[in-house]
Amino acid sequence: MAPIDQVHLSFNPQTLTLLNAVLGLVMFGVALELRVEDFKVALKTPKALALGLFGHHLLFPAMTYVLIWILQPVPSIALGMILVSSCPAGHISNFLVHYSKGNTALSVSVSALSTVVALFMTPLNFAFWGNLHPITSSLMKEVAMSPWEMLEVIVMLLGVPLVLGMWVARQFPGFAHKAQKPMKVLSLVILIAFIGGALGANFRHFMDYISLVLGVVFVHNLMALITGYGLSAAIGLPERDRRAITFEMGIQNSGLGLILIFNFFDGLGGMAIVTAWWGVWHIVAGMALATFWKNRPPNDSDGAVKEQA
Repeated sequence: MAPIDQVHLSFNPQTLTLLNAVLGLVMFGVALELRVEDFKVALKTPKALALGLFGHHLLFPAMTYVLIWILQPVPSIALGMILVSSCPAGHISNFLVHYSKGNTALSVSVSALSTVVALFMTPLNFAFWGNLHPITSSLMKEVAMSPWEMLEVIVMLLGVPLVLGMWVARQFPGFAHKAQKPMKVLSLVILIAFIGGALGANFRHFMDYISLVLGVVFVHNLMALITGYGLSAAIGLPERDRRAITFEMGIQNSGLGLILIFNFFDGLGGMAIVTAWWGVWHIVAGMALATFWKNRPPNDSDGAVKEQA
């Protein structure tokens, strides 16, 4: 067993309970911005919506499996990569799409459906690819994690807040409208603080092994972004939709990933370090790409479905 696989990062049960509640609050805030109409808008671009879900929940985990064969990382890092690829789209993807002048309505729809689908696909993808790969299967056997146990946790962390938030938005639209902006800011601050806290509390371990995850996360994230844009272009989506699908594939809910690691893997070092660094890096890479695109507005005559005001 590699030294990093013997590292179990510190996270006390009280803090974990608090963070579970925090992630539920973040998901509630995201749900305040969702309407049934958002899904109707997405149905106007079924090809883009299908690609977003297919790319995120089927293609990216499969590509991660192949990438692990190529890079041959140590087992716990490989398992962390599989978990990250199995998580739904990250909460900041919608902000990045809007900032880059992409199709925000499509992004919101893909994110929402991705989260709903993740209730089942995250535990199933993780269990399937984790047990299939010889590099990670031994770790999976050690923890003997049931995908149904993970499903229960994900339903509580994502499903319940999602349904509650959409119900509040429908019943109290005035409150939901006023709460959207502060909740969005609060969500981003909480996620950054959560990831920063996980890194800071275990800074020595992180510095000892950062060299093992820097290149891995860079290649992993770049692969997701390039694939999202490349496939969108290949099937003829307009530029605004390509930008949305790119971020929906390249931005992962690493906060959920970390919570699952501390719930089911006792903070296993390689998994936690690679997932935490994902949480930092995809913000950096996403903002860089969004800023690049912001200064290059897409052509509105390219046939994209315009967002509703």
